[in-house]
Amino acid sequence: MPDKIRLTYSKDYAVDIGDHVFPTLKYKLIKEKILKDPALKNRIDFIAPKPARDEDIELAHDKAYLDKLKFGTLSHDEIMKMELPYSKQLVAASILCCGGTILATQIALNSTLGIHIGGGFHHAFPDHGEGFCVLNDIAVAVKRLIKYGPVKKVLIVDCDLHHGNGTAAIFAGDKNVFTFSIHQENNYPFLKPHSNLDIGLKDGAGDGEYLSALSNNIPGMIKNFKPEFLMYVAGADPYKEDQLGGLKLTKEGLQKRDEFIYRHARDSSIPVAVVLAGGYAFNESDTIDIHCNTIRSGIKLFYG
Repeated sequence: MPDKIRLTYSKDYAVDIGDHVFPTLKYKLIKEKILKDPALKNRIDFIAPKPARDEDIELAHDKAYLDKLKFGTLSHDEIMKMELPYSKQLVAASILCCGGTILATQIALNSTLGIHIGGGFHHAFPDHGEGFCVLNDIAVAVKRLIKYGPVKKVLIVDCDLHHGNGTAAIFAGDKNVFTFSIHQENNYPFLKPHSNLDIGLKDGAGDGEYLSALSNNIPGMIKNFKPEFLMYVAGADPYKEDQLGGLKLTKEGLQKRDEFIYRHARDSSIPVAVVLAGGYAFNESDTIDIHCNTIRSGIKLFYG
């Protein structure tokens, strides 16, 4: 066990995007809640990432798109599709967030679990952003991990409420990456490029159906694909009180989801990097609770 458990976080993830459903302050609130936990506060180090390099971002994104972001030349339609107000601060935070997910993968390689208090922007495509996602930090980190090693096969387990369309498109046909998305079928995005395995749940699906779907698929994916690394997209938005969702998972069900995925990775000796992804509960404190439970469960199962 490491002397300190390292969590990746930056205060610069909080960006002023006005009156918006995406709570960019949640990362700061998660850190504060973790520091108030007597069982964790003395065990944790918060490590600030460096911005991702252009060459790393361009493993997953077109240079022309990155240039548009950096020089402020996105079209009105491109900004509207992103569903976020453009600013240089937003772009800087997105580039930094890619660095945070890269750092979480490096921590995981060294100590089996790397948790990023941020990340999970799975709707970003190579040439454009969508659905609150500017850059696909998941794809950037996974592409970099495979390029520089020692990992050659990565399983992406996407448990956000929404289908991971950008991630699926980026890794389509890539034999080194297996993409799995479990999501509400009748929800954003309308067009869902095929992941290697998609489970689209009906409106109103709850803990039992969700956990059964994981139980019926995760062990087989690990057995058959034999990943050397797992990227876990731990969205809080399948929660029953989420503003953008129509699934009915409870906090307890979401915690069991986390524990199930962690346990199967741990028992198969697979390092795990975690990104927190979406969460838009009517009561923001519920979103914070769910994300903190994801962090606690990982620490408990990997480090005791």
